[in-house]
Amino acid sequence: MIILSVNAGSSSLKFTGFEMPSEDILISGVFERIGIDNSFYTIKLNGEKIRKEKSLPDHKVAFQILIDELTNNKIVSSLDEIKGIGHRIVQGGAYFNKTEIATDEVIEKIEELSSLAPLHNPAAIIGIKAAKDVMPNALQTVVFDTAFHQTMKEEEFMYAVPYTWYKEFGIRKYGAHGTSHKYVSQRMNEILGRMDTKLITCHIGNGASICAIENGKCVDTSMGLTPNAGLIMGSRCGDMDATVVTYAMEKTGMSPKEMNDVLNKQSGLLGISGISNDSRDIEDGIKNGNERCLLAQNMYVKRIVEYIAKYYVLLGGCDAIIFTAGVGENSVMTRKQVLDKLAILGIKVDNEANEVRGIEQKITTDDSKIPAYIIPTNEELMIAKDTYSLVLQG
Repeated sequence: MIILSVNAGSSSLKFTGFEMPSEDILISGVFERIGIDNSFYTIKLNGEKIRKEKSLPDHKVAFQILIDELTNNKIVSSLDEIKGIGHRIVQGGAYFNKTEIATDEVIEKIEELSSLAPLHNPAAIIGIKAAKDVMPNALQTVVFDTAFHQTMKEEEFMYAVPYTWYKEFGIRKYGAHGTSHKYVSQRMNEILGRMDTKLITCHIGNGASICAIENGKCVDTSMGLTPNAGLIMGSRCGDMDATVVTYAMEKTGMSPKEMNDVLNKQSGLLGISGISNDSRDIEDGIKNGNERCLLAQNMYVKRIVEYIAKYYVLLGGCDAIIFTAGVGENSVMTRKQVLDKLAILGIKVDNEANEVRGIEQKITTDDSKIPAYIIPTNEELMIAKDTYSLVLQG
């Protein structure tokens, strides 16, 4: 059975085709600059990456080309072989705590939540409608980044602001990266051979969040109403005194939209270093003696350590710490700095084991009181697995 995992952006469409239940990847790729001049797409097939220039006026055309590629490369002989298409949705609010079939009612709720994810939810709706037009017989599902976090208790997701804001405007913590946290925590439980675990999962990429997970359920997570909460990120500020916003607006005359752009696109590693939002550039800057890069990295690591320590106390202990996503999987420096600062918890880094990138590996010594692992995330597979389950349910 073939399942497609899809992530639609406003001008892009990422996809991965899986054979289920074997979980073999048949094809993957991305359509870029949809609705913009000089559009193109890239597919990866049998280990080979191919780029093709093609006019992509809208997402429906992109899906039609995807079908042509599946047919021409003999991945499918009929559209009926594609049984399900799972769509990544950033914001599901408090409405959804699991993957759902993309009914008209569900799509309406996704649209209603667009104000909380204005760059993502509207684009996802476009992708769903385009997929339904091109592949009407496939089961369309929606997989929410926020769903995994809906097990948080009220005292964890509420803000200490007027309660009416929560009731009238839905202002509360929703979290993000839930599909990734769910995937790596399930994999960690497989490695440990049990489900009754206390895990701290660190999705550290350009966007970043940490999650406290007990017995497979989210207890708390660092992102909030929006992704700009918790950790310092590539260009997002993360946690800070809220009055900074109003104070800076008074001093600069910025509008709310301008301030939002600064906090999301000009802050974080970029704002402190002044050179880049990419962790690799920050590390290069440190090697070249750039003091602002060193400051940015120290602040970045400090915030990660603070959240891990906080969640260690919240969980009452920890069976494993997991690093995933771009920085978590690939930055030897950041992992070591984080774990060294947690030595008070009895954590000991295996420096040789830590000298790897992008592979699943234990990176602490055997006598470390808490093991730490790299587990590459696979949100696309998690989407496919959830969609496959709903297809089987009929």
